Amino acid sequence: MKKTGPNSVKMFVRCMSAVALSLIILFGTSAGVKADEADAKRILKAMSDYMAAQKSISFGFDATLEVVTNDEQKLALASSGTVALKRPDKIRVMRYGGFADVEMSFDGKMLTLLGKNLNLYTQLEVPGTIDHLVDELKDKYNRPLPAADLLLSNSYDDLMHGVIDVKDLGSGVIGGVECDYLAFRTNDVDWQIWIAKGKRPYPYRYVITSKRISGGPQYTIQTRDWKTGGEVAATDFGFKNPTKADKVELKDLKGANDLPDHFMKGDAK
Repeated sequence: MKKTGPNSVKMFVRCMSAVALSLIILFGTSAGVKADEADAKRILKAMSDYMAAQKSISFGFDATLEVVTNDEQKLALASSGTVALKRPDKIRVMRYGGFADVEMSFDGKMLTLLGKNLNLYTQLEVPGTIDHLVDELKDKYNRPLPAADLLLSNSYDDLMHGVIDVKDLGSGVIGGVECDYLAFRTNDVDWQIWIAKGKRPYPYRYVITSKRISGGPQYTIQTRDWKTGGEVAATDFGFKNPTKADKVELKDLKGANDLPDHFMKGDAK
């Protein structure tokens, strides 16, 4: 029989101590968590109502989209941008990253997608509200806007669709701002949201985790420079084409997606 040396025993004890400490921290945290579903829903509804009441909004954002390769390597694609909207039917979004520099403008009638790095643009007639635009991009054109559900006139109903578990996890601090920290689960995704405390309960950070893809990739967006009402700079939501970009069909506007062309989408596991 092979004898166990003293070094092996010490290593085993250290490992078991680390496991025990992890369990204590885990269960200690769980026991202290304020898992009040009613409070979580109330906080989320207050954010939704606040967002809907703002006729003009602008903010900057930093986003990270994770992808998982066939050999289980997780990669994170980072981008930044700005959003300006005027309810009910005007929005401009600029997003720039290492592979794309895209501007989307909507004036209530015409949607324009401009690939600045390509000097190409396309236009679609989508008359209606911002809510209608979000639905059309997702359902008709298969180009969902990341985190667009936060901008809807009734984001609460959209966010709560399919939710099967709700947790109020207390508070957290991001960038010096104290936020309510909430977590939700559906059959397809888990999502978390940090909402600024106080009179302006805007969404500060939003994280969506896939449950259908191996490795659980996440999409994270964090806002900054939040402005509303008279704080928002005047914005022209029309398209002027100052660089004389060439007009193309939507299918020919390559390089304007969330994933660069050299990333190939695989099947979910």
